[in-house]
Amino acid sequence: MTGEFSVAVHALVYLNHMNTVLSSAQLAENICTNPARVRKVMAELVKNGLAVSNEGRGSGYAVGPSGRDITLLQVLDALGDRAVSTAWRTGDMDRDCLVSSGMGDIMDSLCEELNDMCRERLSGVTIGTINDRIFKNDKEK
Repeated sequence: MTGEFSVAVHALVYLNHMNTVLSSAQLAENICTNPARVRKVMAELVKNGLAVSNEGRGSGYAVGPSGRDITLLQVLDALGDRAVSTAWRTGDMDRDCLVSSGMGDIMDSLCEELNDMCRERLSGVTIGTINDRIFKNDKEK
């Protein structure tokens, strides 16, 4: 997962909680990041129907129509993100050493398994779930 995933989830939870239209500057203030980053993330959420964008007077963003029911898997997919990935592969397939030549495939397989497990978990967590955990101080994972 990237930092954009955290920005997106934070923004959606805050928009859902506030139940109003907020500018990228207002969102950025609460998320503790910059408005340009918020606009980039929100553009993907709007494009995928998880948020709406208002133009003109009172411009900004609001949570999409499904609000509380948006799953974290939907957020991940909207961003084109993966739960678990690697940017670099160790070893070399052309080496005689079985560890060096085999490790890349093993790690790729492990990442795929972990990604599948994470996707399953994220499909059961919603913006509403997170909101409830924050405001009911529910520490259950």
